[in-house]
Amino acid sequence: MSPLVLLALGLAVKIGLFLSGLAVYLCFILLIGGAIVVLFGPAGFGMIANSMFAVTTTEALTTVPLYILMGEILLRSGSIDALFAQIDKLVGGVRGRQYHMALTLSAILGAPAGSGIAVAAMLGRSVMRPMIARGYDKQLTAGVMMGGALLAPIIPPSVLAIIIGTIADVSIADLLISGIIPGIVLTGFYVAIVVWKVWRNPALAPQETYVPSSGRDKLMALARMIPFSLIIFVSVGLIMVDFATASEAAALGALAALIESFWYRRMGWRDYLQAAGESAVLSAVILIIIATAILLGQVLAYTGVVQELGNAIVSLKASHLLLFFLLMLLPFLLCIFVDQIAIMMILIPIYDPLIKTVGFDPVWFWMQFLIIMVAGSITPPFGYIIFALKAAVPEVSLPELYPPAWLFTFVTLAGVVLFALFPEIVTFLPRLMK
Repeated sequence: MSPLVLLALGLAVKIGLFLSGLAVYLCFILLIGGAIVVLFGPAGFGMIANSMFAVTTTEALTTVPLYILMGEILLRSGSIDALFAQIDKLVGGVRGRQYHMALTLSAILGAPAGSGIAVAAMLGRSVMRPMIARGYDKQLTAGVMMGGALLAPIIPPSVLAIIIGTIADVSIADLLISGIIPGIVLTGFYVAIVVWKVWRNPALAPQETYVPSSGRDKLMALARMIPFSLIIFVSVGLIMVDFATASEAAALGALAALIESFWYRRMGWRDYLQAAGESAVLSAVILIIIATAILLGQVLAYTGVVQELGNAIVSLKASHLLLFFLLMLLPFLLCIFVDQIAIMMILIPIYDPLIKTVGFDPVWFWMQFLIIMVAGSITPPFGYIIFALKAAVPEVSLPELYPPAWLFTFVTLAGVVLFALFPEIVTFLPRLMK
C-alpha cells in the first residue's frame, strides 16, 4: 500500500475517532498505539513505553505544568481584577476607552492565561457584559474580546509554543521570545481597527463621563502594577537576558505568583488545591499528547510518508513564499473545525522534515504556524473561540458574533502576511538574545 494512501487512511480513522466524542488524547493513543502494534507487533509496546519515558523525563517540559500552575494561581488570586483597575486609570479619556482597556488587558493576560478559550470566557463574563450595559456596540465589543483571546497563545509564556518546540525539536526559549514582537504588532493592529471604526461611527462608543486621574494617581497605578510586572519579568524576561533557562524561569514565575496570591489573601487552601489539581490533570494530558505526537513522527518516517511528501513538495518548484502560504493554508482551514492541539499532533510531524528540506527558519515558521492556528480558531462558522464567548455571554447570538469574528480574522491574517514579508519581526529578538 502506498505511504500516501496509508496517511489518508490514518487521517480518516482519526476523524472518525474525533467524531465519536472521545477526548483528543484518547483518540491519539488509540490510533498511534494501534498503528504501532500493526506495524511492529509486540515490539511496538517497547516503543510506546520508551516514548512515554522520554517525554515525562525531558527537563524542558517541566515548563508546561509550571506555567499552567502560574496561570491558575494568577487567575484565582484577584491580581487580574487589581490589574484591570490600574489599567482603567492609565488609559485616559479617549473615545471608546473600554475597547482599549480590554485589548490592553488581553495582551497582558496572554502571559498568565496562555489559552484563547480561557481569555475569551473570562473577558466575556467580566468585561463584555458591563461594556454592553454601558452602551458599547455589541458586535465591536465581541470582536475585541475575540481579538484579545487570540493574543494569549502568542504572547509568552505560551504552552502551545512549548508543545510546538518540543515536538519540532526547536529551542523553546527562542519560540517563547519570538512571540513578543508579533503579539505587540497584532495588538497595535487591533487597536488601530477599533480607532478607525469608532472614528467612522462615533455611535459605536458612548460618550462616557471620565474623571481624569492625577499624575499621582497614575504613578500609584504604575506602582500597583509592579508585582504583576515582576511575575512576567521572572517568567519571560530572565530567559531574554540569558539569566535562566525556560524551566528555571517557569519555576520562578510560579513561585512569584504564589507569593503574590498571599498578598491579595483571596485564595483559601481549597483554592490552592484546586489550582494544583487542575494544573496536574491538564499537564498530564498535554504530556501524553506530546508522547503520541513523537510516536506519530516515528511511524510516518518508518512508512515513508514523510519522504514522499518531501519529494512532492520539492517537485512543485514553487517559490519559498508561495510554498509558505500553501503550508499555512492547511492548519488555518483545519483549526476552523478542530482543536489546535489536535492539529499540531497531526501536522508537526509531517511539516517538520519538510521545512528542513526547504530551508525555512524553524523559529519563524513555527511562530507563524501558531499565529495562523489561532486565526482559524475565531474563523466562522465553527471557530471554537466564538463558541467559548457565546457560552460566556449567552444573550449574544451566533449571527451577531460572526461579522466581528471575520473582521479580526482578516486583521490577523494581514499580520501573518506582514511577518512573512518581513521575517525579522519574528526572528529579531531570538537572534538578539544569542
